[in-house]
Amino acid sequence: MNERYNFKEIEAKWQARWAAENLYKTPDFSDRPKYYCLEMFPYPSGKLHMGHVRNYSIGDVVARFKTMQGYHVLHPMGWDAFGLPAENAAIKHGNVHPADWTMDNIRTMRAQLKQLGISYDWDREVATCHPGYYKWTQWLFLQLYHKGLAYKKKAAVNWCPSCATVLANEQVKEGACERCKTPVEKRELEQWFFKITAYAERLLKDLELLKGWPEKVKIMQENWIGRSEGAEIRFKVAGMDEEIVVFTTRPDTVFGVTYMVLAPEHPLVEKLVEGKPQAEAVRDFVRRVRNLNEIARTATDVEKEGLFTGAYCINPLNGERVPILVANYVLLEYGTGAVMGVPAHDQRDFEFARKYNLPIRVVIQPPGEELDPQTMTEAYAGDGVMVNSGQFNGLPKDEGIRAVIAYLEEKGLGRGQVNYRLRDWLISRQRYWGAPIPIIYCDKCGIVPVPEEDLPVLLPRDVEFKPTGQSPLADCPEFVNTTCPRCGGPARRETDTMDTFMCSSWYYYRYTSPREDKHPWDRARVDYWLPVDQYIGGVEHAILHLLYSRFFTKVLYDLGLVGIQEPFTNLLTQGMVLKDGAKMSKSRGNVVSPEEIVAKYGADTARLFILFAAPPERDLEWSDQGVEGCYRFLNRVWRLVASVAGGLLEAPPKPAGKLVGVNRQMHRLTHLTIKKVTEDIGNRFNFNTAVSAIMELVNALYQYKEVPETDRDPAVLREGIEHLLILLAPFAPHITEELWEATGHRESIHKQPWPAYDPEAIVEDEITIVVQINGRVRERVLVPAGITPAQMQEVVLAQPRVQKLVEGKQIVKVIPVPGKLVNIVVK
Repeated sequence: MNERYNFKEIEAKWQARWAAENLYKTPDFSDRPKYYCLEMFPYPSGKLHMGHVRNYSIGDVVARFKTMQGYHVLHPMGWDAFGLPAENAAIKHGNVHPADWTMDNIRTMRAQLKQLGISYDWDREVATCHPGYYKWTQWLFLQLYHKGLAYKKKAAVNWCPSCATVLANEQVKEGACERCKTPVEKRELEQWFFKITAYAERLLKDLELLKGWPEKVKIMQENWIGRSEGAEIRFKVAGMDEEIVVFTTRPDTVFGVTYMVLAPEHPLVEKLVEGKPQAEAVRDFVRRVRNLNEIARTATDVEKEGLFTGAYCINPLNGERVPILVANYVLLEYGTGAVMGVPAHDQRDFEFARKYNLPIRVVIQPPGEELDPQTMTEAYAGDGVMVNSGQFNGLPKDEGIRAVIAYLEEKGLGRGQVNYRLRDWLISRQRYWGAPIPIIYCDKCGIVPVPEEDLPVLLPRDVEFKPTGQSPLADCPEFVNTTCPRCGGPARRETDTMDTFMCSSWYYYRYTSPREDKHPWDRARVDYWLPVDQYIGGVEHAILHLLYSRFFTKVLYDLGLVGIQEPFTNLLTQGMVLKDGAKMSKSRGNVVSPEEIVAKYGADTARLFILFAAPPERDLEWSDQGVEGCYRFLNRVWRLVASVAGGLLEAPPKPAGKLVGVNRQMHRLTHLTIKKVTEDIGNRFNFNTAVSAIMELVNALYQYKEVPETDRDPAVLREGIEHLLILLAPFAPHITEELWEATGHRESIHKQPWPAYDPEAIVEDEITIVVQINGRVRERVLVPAGITPAQMQEVVLAQPRVQKLVEGKQIVKVIPVPGKLVNIVVK
């Protein structure tokens, strides 16, 4: 074999051979236990970045490892191919169609993934922009529509002026567009929603089932769903046939209400101010506040602003007239859009009341203390007993909450209520490059769903891309104008397309039967493969994609389309790849191209570094020196195996008889490495420590190879080399395949069974114990493993150095700790 490690020739050779032999093609069924390993599929933006390389390398190690362990592994790849960047490219360049831009990028990224040697079954590749895929995205929309889970309403939506599109709440980060960081505005539009709130309780409760998910991800979803228990209370508006409904988690404080606050967007505001002196001032305030983003209105350090509407409402428990104000810190989207002001027991209300000189009334007194509204410097939100609360005086807080709810329900003034922070999923997008919403509007029949037999509703190719904020489909008469499927009269198509998170909420089902054309998937194959056993992707998808996928799976279960209620059994969220302490990005100018690394060092080096540099859940700091180090290591492996390749298979496959000395040590280290690498990959995903153990094995084999042949057991060397290559194979698949063949093996290394360690081989023959005299370490002694405490004492006291140290002193006590130390107490 070539003495030089020529990664370019080796990697090209094996990628071609794997493809020709269909090495990674996965049959639909098997008698072996199944294992579905999946990385989150990418948006085809142009070229892979190092974050992609990390994600897919992690998945590939797991897939290869499980295959060698005897599992029937499904490891597919596809493309989350709809989305705004393709449309923006069309607007910017004028002559680039989103479909062409996307398919060109897919070809580039597919070639890069193959260049990395990732073990995908490419026959299962899907692209969400293909009509054969989005036909079923549309079909699934119709199933939700028929079940009453898809509906249209006019709503204030998040509008990104730069992207010229609507954003879901989850796509707004700190008041700005998640993608382009432009401040988000509010607009009133007719939009399509999915009723994810109908599943809020199940989504929350079933987090308990996700034992294989990181705790931080479950907490993020729990907080986003935001379950809170309390009461819904109705306050009648004085002098009007209207009422204000509020939700509160503290109904025990209702006697402390001294004002009511409405969101500027609340539909009652205009009615309340009509004809009053405050009307114009309130309207100006409403116009100004509505253009502010959520963060600018609700952050704790933002000044609270409000105006009196001139109207009052009636506290249903004590009959008091309470002034109604509008304020910037109340949002229509949260709760009911109205907040009862209890300044003595809510800090935000307290600050607002102090600013506008509103009354403060204490209705909860803490134990052993008496709060005075005149001297309070902050609200009291702790436990205590109810005061100034009529018949409820003297009740402890928790008991008071229950008693007030019971009274409200008895008198028809309110009810106990569970509320959620979660809002329904806004799926409408004013874009071209997305799955068209399969709805038709008829002046006679109203909203009419497209018949299933007419799917897919195809995207027309010939449209004009303009940054108007309106879907280009709206300006395409050939698309818009159609016939009503009910009455046969003229009708119009919906011109909004679906949020791309709709496409990614079910793609993992499609991989099981990607060419099925009569159904979205084959039920037998879905039942065999799902749920996904190991899902891998960035923690940034903890809310959007993962929550939506869980919702979708529960809906599909209720529709009888799948037999599972959670899609992903285990979840691994990998950290980011950093350079100079910051996330790699083009804007920072700190991007390292995978193509450059592969061209200079090879795919195996790129994979090995990205897996060795840090635990997968931690951020990884890029290091050119680290890449060089991994390249040097692979060269060491090459030289080691090259030096023994010719005669390796002439040795017996396993050592025979009792091994002693260096042979025993080498044999033991080989099996210790098998044990550690197996546990690090299989139990903990500690790929970095697994690679470190393999590196130690290489060092030991180099030393062992230097032992004179008369003292060296050829079977021990063969065992060490073969197991080294197998353990390294999931990390560096090309070089190990080449070296496996060079040593005389005919079948692919990736078809070899994963080795099991021999428990007897790793038992220590000798151990080192510590000798302490009066608690201070004085000596270390090598003793046989399994030595008794009495034997430990005897061996230690016979040591010349120990005898010298205790000479002339009285030994008061000898305390042996089995397998660890002997402490001698002297005076």
